[in-house]
Amino acid sequence: MIQPIGFVEPSIIERLAFDINSKVKFFRAIASEYELPLIDEAYNSRRMQYNSSIILDYLSRSFGRISSNYRVLGVLDVDIYADALNFVFGEAMLGGGFAVISLFRLRPEFYGYSTDMELFFERALKEAVHELGHTLGLRHCPNRRCVMHFSNSIVDTDFKSYMFCSECEFKLMGMTLKFKV
Repeated sequence: MIQPIGFVEPSIIERLAFDINSKVKFFRAIASEYELPLIDEAYNSRRMQYNSSIILDYLSRSFGRISSNYRVLGVLDVDIYADALNFVFGEAMLGGGFAVISLFRLRPEFYGYSTDMELFFERALKEAVHELGHTLGLRHCPNRRCVMHFSNSIVDTDFKSYMFCSECEFKLMGMTLKFKV
């Protein structure tokens, strides 16, 4: 399930679900029709960002125990960070059922460029698939074109594909279930 956390334009959630369903063979996505509120305790006023780990924990507590072939992807439209990093595009429970991504730094306007919705949706798809890959147990991949390659900047995200490389795909092929997002 693709679950908005805080306000996220519903058309973005619907487009992300469509893109996952039409382009990624390992997942079947459903867009949630309601949003979870964004929790105040995740906000760090000194940094003016939200802590992704706190949000990830909140997401997992909100859904509780889920089926082993089910994933919940939280989508936010605020800036997020992890403790040791200036920012993150997303975070996931490695081998678990939950992940979050932020749309905030995926928008070309954040970097001073004009609006480009296709580029924005491509970036959102890549980050969604990347974090969902972590929920399946995949770690970062050294192949810079693989969706599982770590994105240290938006340049890395733009360079990589939304698809798994042959090695990462081979790891996933051992799983016979199609995962529901």
